[in-house]
Amino acid sequence: MGETVGVGTDRADRLVTELASDPNGRPGDPEGIAPTTEVLAPAKLTLSLRVTGVRPDGYHELDAEMVTVDLADTLVIGPGKGLTIESETTSAGLSPGADNLVNRALKAVGRSGRVWLIKRIPVGAGLGGGSADAAAVLRWAGCADLRVASALGADVPFCVGGGRARVRGIGESVTALPHQAREFTLLLPPFGMDTAAVYRAWDAMSRAGSLPPEGTSGNDLEAPALSVEPRLALWRQAFAEATGVEPRLAGSGSTWFVEGGADNFGLEDRRSLQVGQASARLLRARTVPAV
Repeated sequence: MGETVGVGTDRADRLVTELASDPNGRPGDPEGIAPTTEVLAPAKLTLSLRVTGVRPDGYHELDAEMVTVDLADTLVIGPGKGLTIESETTSAGLSPGADNLVNRALKAVGRSGRVWLIKRIPVGAGLGGGSADAAAVLRWAGCADLRVASALGADVPFCVGGGRARVRGIGESVTALPHQAREFTLLLPPFGMDTAAVYRAWDAMSRAGSLPPEGTSGNDLEAPALSVEPRLALWRQAFAEATGVEPRLAGSGSTWFVEGGADNFGLEDRRSLQVGQASARLLRARTVPAV
């Protein structure tokens, strides 16, 4: 089974590391003279999620438990301007333009920088990749203002500190919980989800009275996500058959997860699962403490 590439528990208390680069801010050149900073952006895994209401402005209020895991993007920030994205996974639809959360976060803190973003967290996977990247910029800039984080996205306030927390409201209320060392196996289907579309589906199902009973799956977005993307059900079934455990959906999807390492399910030699001709990656993820 493939190893995750990211932040280990021994580095969770020092996510910002000084290093050297060439004058353009590119990492990995020991002869360079311009200082750069490497910042890790760990993914978040939503272990439970309830939609508790909808505000007049249309934003959904949540009550969720989130943890940081050791799958992480890397940002290398140096002098200059601009964003370059190098992906180790699918980055379809990910633009380096002004709407990218990295650029929005830089603007929010009034800073500039030449950023190389190495993507390992899949786009549209429900693992908070964009939010983690924005939070990494805020840490780099020394900004701990959760109001600034909230303005960037619902998951950004949690991702600034990470660890384990209860997240409420529209993400702005973050209550730290004691760290628990836990391991999960993730299944990453070969497509992403549109979070806004999933919430629209939740709204439609709520109006129609067709939402499942509260707490049925531990994630109130699971049924709406399945209605938006029926292929999710095929991957859930394949994962359940492979592990003997009912998978849970991470946030708005598309990632499915079960608690326990690959060796618990006899999957230690597997890197993927197949459904027809399609393949989904299997990844190990371990929780890491707050920064």
